[in-house]
Amino acid sequence: MFKPIVKRKELRLWRKKLTVYHIQNGCCKYHIVFTPKYRRKIIYNQYRSSLGEIFRRLCQYKGVEIIEGHLMPDHVHMLVSIPPRMSIASFMGYLKGKSALMMFDKHANLKYKFGNRHFWAEGYYVSTVGLNEATIKKYIQEQEKHDIALDKLSVKEYENPFRDNGK
Repeated sequence: MFKPIVKRKELRLWRKKLTVYHIQNGCCKYHIVFTPKYRRKIIYNQYRSSLGEIFRRLCQYKGVEIIEGHLMPDHVHMLVSIPPRMSIASFMGYLKGKSALMMFDKHANLKYKFGNRHFWAEGYYVSTVGLNEATIKKYIQEQEKHDIALDKLSVKEYENPFRDNGK
C-alpha cells in the first residue's frame, strides 16, 4: 500500500493557510483581453457605449469589480477583481456569452455582420495581477496610443525604400 506523503493534520493546516490568504487579499485580480469574431473592428460609436454599459451591468451582477478597462475597435482590455469563489473560465463564459446575446438584442443589424450570434472570438488572454497592478493599469490606459504607434510603423513597412521622396 502507498503511504500519503503529507499527513492529514498538515494538509488541513495548509488548506486553512490558503483560505486565509484569499480572505486577506479579498479578490483575485486578472488582466483579460478578448476580441470580436474575426477580429473585426466593430467596437466604436454606439456599439462601444453599449458594450461598456453591458460589461458594467454584468460585472456588477456577479460581484466583479472592473478596476480598469478600455474598449479598442478590435479588442477589449479589462483589469478585474473576481471573488475567489468564481473561476476565471466561468466568468469569461458568462461575460462573453451574455454580452453577445445582449448586443444582438440591442443592435439587430449585427446579425447580418456576424450571422449565428457569435459576437466574440473563441478564447481569451488572461494573466494574474500582483505587484504589477500599476503597470498593467498604465498599459491599459495607454493602449490606444500604443496601437496607433504600431499602425504608423506598419504603414512605413509598406513604403517603397527605393522610391525617390521628392529629392
